[in-house]
Amino acid sequence: MSRRAVPHACHWGAFSALVEDGRLVGIEPFAKDPEPPASLRAWLEGAYAPNRVRRPAVRRGWLEKGPRAGARRGAEPFVTVSWDEALDLVAGALQGTIARYGNAGIFGGSYGWSSAGRFHHAKTQLQRFLNLIGGFTDQSENYSVAAGLVLLPRILGSVQAISGPTTGWDAVAADGELVIAFGGLARKNLDVAPGGPGAHEVPGLMRRARAAGVKFVSISPNRADCMDELEAEWIPIRPNSDTAMMLAMARVLLEEGLADLAFCKTHCVGLETFARYLDGSEDGIEKSPAWAEAITGVPAATIRALARRAAGQRTLLTTAWALQRAENGEQSFWASVALAALIGDIGLPGGGVAFGLGSMGGMGAPRHPVASPALSRGRNPAGSSIPVARIADCLLHPGQDYRFNGETRRYPEIGTVYWCGGNPFHHHQDLNRLVRAFQRPETIVVQEIWWTPSARLADIVLPATTTLERNDIGACGRDRFILAMKQAIAPQGEARNDHDILRGLAARFGCEDAFTEGLDEMAWLRRLYEEARAETAARGLVLPDFDAFWAAGHAEQPAPAAPYNLLAAFRADPAAHPLATPSGRIEIASQTIAGFGDADLAGHAQWRAPLEWLGAPRAKTYPLHLVSNQPAPRLHSQMSFAAPSGAGRRGGLEPLGLNPADAKRRGIGEGDSVRVFNERGETRASAWLTDDLAPGVVLLPTGGWYAPQDWGLPGSPDRGGNPNALTRDTGTSSLGQGPSAMSALVEVERLAGPLEEADAYAPPEILERPQ
Repeated sequence: MSRRAVPHACHWGAFSALVEDGRLVGIEPFAKDPEPPASLRAWLEGAYAPNRVRRPAVRRGWLEKGPRAGARRGAEPFVTVSWDEALDLVAGALQGTIARYGNAGIFGGSYGWSSAGRFHHAKTQLQRFLNLIGGFTDQSENYSVAAGLVLLPRILGSVQAISGPTTGWDAVAADGELVIAFGGLARKNLDVAPGGPGAHEVPGLMRRARAAGVKFVSISPNRADCMDELEAEWIPIRPNSDTAMMLAMARVLLEEGLADLAFCKTHCVGLETFARYLDGSEDGIEKSPAWAEAITGVPAATIRALARRAAGQRTLLTTAWALQRAENGEQSFWASVALAALIGDIGLPGGGVAFGLGSMGGMGAPRHPVASPALSRGRNPAGSSIPVARIADCLLHPGQDYRFNGETRRYPEIGTVYWCGGNPFHHHQDLNRLVRAFQRPETIVVQEIWWTPSARLADIVLPATTTLERNDIGACGRDRFILAMKQAIAPQGEARNDHDILRGLAARFGCEDAFTEGLDEMAWLRRLYEEARAETAARGLVLPDFDAFWAAGHAEQPAPAAPYNLLAAFRADPAAHPLATPSGRIEIASQTIAGFGDADLAGHAQWRAPLEWLGAPRAKTYPLHLVSNQPAPRLHSQMSFAAPSGAGRRGGLEPLGLNPADAKRRGIGEGDSVRVFNERGETRASAWLTDDLAPGVVLLPTGGWYAPQDWGLPGSPDRGGNPNALTRDTGTSSLGQGPSAMSALVEVERLAGPLEEADAYAPPEILERPQ
């Protein structure tokens, strides 16, 4: 029996797949990774899971009676068909939609997390095909940081403060003194980065900053949002109220003469307008620490003292992506920029402002600007798109106008939804509403590896390979490595590569040659790598040629010698290096946004109470604020059925964190089965009592697979521990229209007696039809 080690990568990092006689038997982390995550082991189960989609399958009612025919989606069995028949059916559905609604009637929904590979990237492959047949309705931004991606170009001129490179942790260690982290710096989030990180360096860099004497302050309702080694001061705060605390700190700086007015005068616009809001001239309410205490629960003295500390030290202000995933979430990011401008350390070594330093792996890691291999999707001739989090609105309200980023747009009529490489029944809010929305299209096609909830609610399901079953290149834009992802095992069942599936469809539309450009898999990998290599060389950096890279299994660049500081050139000379804002400066107040005339926006950061938070009237009925953060043992909902992803489950139930005092008032003990509910839905979980949570806050991480008691019936109780059975499906505001998952109130009650077993990860009923 021979064992071979095959270099590979996923979004958790690089590894070697250990293979014996064609079967995956082990996972060996990349030798150059200082802190490989344990979650890599999930692949041992994921590749061979019983819920793999093994043959093309079609919902019985759709197959027998055509689009929209038969029982509710999700409530019928599937019938297996041949690949030729499946592709013919998909092509026919697409052609019918184009004939009735035009190409904008196709929604090309995908989210891109299914593979770290840059060629077999499901979203890019799908959209490349759809563009070749005339285009589709796309989705813009992402669920992670949609509101921030729309706001920051308006006030900072780009999204670099979110996407990187940001001020590096090496710069903080060298010159920083204080890090204030609104939303914390969660260690668990640092394990994951899109494209596959070669080395998880950020945790060690953060520890090095602490060892250098940098102080950390974590402002979050969850003490565990900051790694213990940073010895951070914890300031518990009511969820959704961070903006009020930032505004009060800004007021202190101006009131006590601590603000860097010289920097604001030369590098910013709009301070006078913002100051009138802070002192109450605009609305009669001074944004004082006492005012903020009533909103946030943070003592006024603590707010004032922290503002003074920030003004007296080199300070880096970082805000977690999660804070803008809330109603009015743009305001937290805008207030962060305004507060950092008043502190005055933007562009200085080890200071300034950043977003998401604890929200994603690789953020703050020093790196050269090495180009990543990337497949082009081409141009979308249909020119149609919607904000990513507005899919249910689009399906439910075709033809309805909506506001987005200063424009009035209209939702198209969608005839076919084609989802490839993503699971909207993980990402989206108010899943009962999404179930209703999923009943409206004529056809839903899902290209998937496993029988996810999205696949179960589809009409046509096409089996896709895992990354282990094909060759690819992994590359993370926040990492120093490019990684060879060599095929380790044969495709399972009848699974095909995403590229090959879409190539078959392209042939049916007469555009196969344009789709493939005459290249096979390895030729594509060589081309994409060599294109990135040439671009990297133009920047004065050297990568080995493709053959050397493929033989070695990776290519590596050394870390840069000098630390990077965001906006350093702008700080040094704002006239020579202006920002891409209307003023060329940081827009503490924006005349452009004020000119949009939207009722839910002003021309500066402001406190706007969400409909659901602990200070809202609804808290009398639903008195607990639900925080649905990213899970520690898994990536989103991927392979949630695997043992590493199930850490913390009891009795098959996802863990729900409660403060002991809240649990005691409800008669709930450790490990009790509980019902979590509000007017939108309900789910089940296992009680986990922890003093790390502020009173009034409950924590249910995302990633548990939606498993309704009655599939396809909106309002059916979820048994899979999915928090989006409870979250509210509303845009952050008319500006960003991002998801508002963090603005949700719930109640929790103990469940007595034995529970009906719910296997959230079982496949649907499948009727095997002989070929």
